[in-house]
Amino acid sequence: MNDKLTQLCKEIEKFQTENLEELDRFRLKFLGKKGELTTLFDDIRSIPAEERKTFGQNVNHLKNLVQEKIQQLKNAIEAKQTTTIEKIDTTCPANSIELGSRHPVSVVRKQIYDVFEKIGFVVADGPEIEDDWHLFNALNFPPEHPARDMQDTFFVEKDPDIALRTHTSSIQIRVMEKQKPPIRVICPGRTYRNEVITARSHCMFHQIEGLYIDKNVSFADMKQTLLHFAKEMFGTETNIRLRPSYFPFTEPSAEMDITCGICKGKGCNLCKNSGWVEILGCGMVDPNVLRNMNIDPNEYSGFAFGMGIERITQVLYKTKDIRLFFENDLRFLKQFQAI
Repeated sequence: MNDKLTQLCKEIEKFQTENLEELDRFRLKFLGKKGELTTLFDDIRSIPAEERKTFGQNVNHLKNLVQEKIQQLKNAIEAKQTTTIEKIDTTCPANSIELGSRHPVSVVRKQIYDVFEKIGFVVADGPEIEDDWHLFNALNFPPEHPARDMQDTFFVEKDPDIALRTHTSSIQIRVMEKQKPPIRVICPGRTYRNEVITARSHCMFHQIEGLYIDKNVSFADMKQTLLHFAKEMFGTETNIRLRPSYFPFTEPSAEMDITCGICKGKGCNLCKNSGWVEILGCGMVDPNVLRNMNIDPNEYSGFAFGMGIERITQVLYKTKDIRLFFENDLRFLKQFQAI
């Protein structure tokens, strides 16, 4: 047994390596669960009692020798690796960092904020998952309205109806629940509709809706506000027109068109030769909506409007395909780097 200890001691002292993997194999050979030293410690039971103390001391000495050898070689290997690392030449010019760009939808959203904030509107926010009251009932949607059907709306659960919001009008309801007139807010956010994805429509898009409620608010106030918005966003030469329409939550209701930015009203492919491009819907807040919010329609009136940010972005930057805003194609997004 003493011969074996002497042999192992010579093997340890002789061992040299510059490879960490080889050093780890050396460690496992001696210190592993099935290594040489483990076997020697197990053999102590077969050693005569009077020799066990000396034998145990020799095995412990061998163990310390292995540990010291491993640490010594590891330090040498790491020191050598450190000295071979290429030094940085601080006189070389730095690598240029390529600037990112804001998403065109974010750019336009900020521009819309700026226009309305300058005339007293504040930004309000609300949840993207809404209940039936805030999405439909409070907004005067009749029970048979198509928006309540699953082919138009993404429902999270039925009975009670919980759905991804189809418009940010639900934020207007939440504002009216917490705040009494005068109210002047814009309500931005993502909205979801169960629609086929094409160049002109998407199942998810961004909206900004506006609400203004106070005493003696008229249709003329709404028209002047939206005319101001159109001229600020699309240029002072822009004109608007209002066409009669229908929305459950406004009466009367209208669709608003602006002068086509490409042909300046003369007619082209973008405006289908009409000279006008539709950008938003609007109208006077229906008295039933005010009553649902415990606001007296005999004392207060107001108007509301809503627009798709992607639609405004398409008009501003002459983009024909709405899907480009959701594909994260850098070839498209880099065009807006200077904005």
